[in-house]
Amino acid sequence: MPEYKQFPLADTAEGLTEADIIAWQVKPGDTVTVNQIVVEVETAKAAVELPIPWAGVVTELLVEPGQTVEVGAPILTIDVDPGGKAAPAPAAAPSAEEPAEEEMKPLVGYGSKAVVTQRRARKGAAPAAPVAAAPAPAAPAVTAAPAAASKPKGGYVPLAKPPVRKLAKDLGVDLHALTGTADGGVITRDDVQAAANGSAAPTAATVSSVDNGYDPATRERRVPIKGVRKATAAAMVQSAYTAPHVTEFLTVDVTPMMEFREKLKKSREFAGVKVTPLTFAAKAVCLAAKRTPDVNAVWDEAAQEIVYKDYVHLGIAAATPRGLVVPKVRDADSMSLKELAIALTELTDVAREGKTTPAAMLGGTITITNVGVFGVDTGTPIINPGESAILCLGAIKDTPWVVDGEIKVRKVLQLSLSFDHRVVDGQQGSEFLADVGALLADPAVAITY
Repeated sequence: MPEYKQFPLADTAEGLTEADIIAWQVKPGDTVTVNQIVVEVETAKAAVELPIPWAGVVTELLVEPGQTVEVGAPILTIDVDPGGKAAPAPAAAPSAEEPAEEEMKPLVGYGSKAVVTQRRARKGAAPAAPVAAAPAPAAPAVTAAPAAASKPKGGYVPLAKPPVRKLAKDLGVDLHALTGTADGGVITRDDVQAAANGSAAPTAATVSSVDNGYDPATRERRVPIKGVRKATAAAMVQSAYTAPHVTEFLTVDVTPMMEFREKLKKSREFAGVKVTPLTFAAKAVCLAAKRTPDVNAVWDEAAQEIVYKDYVHLGIAAATPRGLVVPKVRDADSMSLKELAIALTELTDVAREGKTTPAAMLGGTITITNVGVFGVDTGTPIINPGESAILCLGAIKDTPWVVDGEIKVRKVLQLSLSFDHRVVDGQQGSEFLADVGALLADPAVAITY
């Protein structure tokens, strides 16, 4: 006879309590194997693909893309014995001291916590009814038929085209709370917009007045604050109001660096390697941090200590479709210029694809943010939590510059350094920024370090 199990949302990183369902990789009726990726979720730290620890046939998807789900809540039902060959014999449920052998172990975060799956209530959309959590995998296997399993919103699946579903997700509108006005009860864009604005769907009599008059509500859109954006905002607020920030600026003629870059691009050793100004900045930060270790330290409030790091885990702030992430180049100080170039290319490619893992964003010691790629001259960046300094690279521009008493057109870059004044004094911050500037102005200076 069939044997059904429910797959709960795992805690993909320590301390996470919820995640948003991005996309399913399977559908009811699909046969899956052990550790096959079945769903992509977005946590407060990154987008993560989750594998399933059982083989079998998917019988039901318990949540829809766009829903926010608490850790431990069931999201999928699977028949692990579709052939009915291993009908379980009647037996008492295993005790708490003797967990069943089938207990799911591969993923972290599973337990017996009572949880609910829900979507946050939005203006104009009725709150979704909670879905009772199924027993954790450690409990005996679920033997009820799929129809008896819990379904979100009472099993109702709203009718809406993919673009309309995406619009609803962007505006924070729960499709389950809407009644479609198109033929067959299909939900339209107008239905979603009306719900987002807290009004009824426009009728033929009201559409003309809206089009001919001024209705500010139709010129706005609301996006739920969640996932990476929510975590980034919380971290920046915490950093801004905890660490006393000081920002210093330095303008540098980097013409020699850009000329050296052209030489490297033509060399055999760097063939096929992408060397950017960020690569030189990464190397400069690592070298300068050795001379001014304060910028690579951190304030430990609980222990009332300053912790100095004898390694550089270099954070690179990267803009992605899901928001700002700061993955790390581990032990960047031990890498050659070529190794740094390769590592930075891989890091940024993964970040742009939205595949940066939560683990890749932990444990940084100092960060670089490059606003120059957007054509911006400079900025006053906020220190990444758990660090004491962040360097900002501006755009490299052709600028009139005095060289040996004459005005010439040079490649000029503006740098800014924000640092935690509890850890880094003005002298140390200035010395570090001057060292970075000197290395970028003339890479040959590195020989003197």
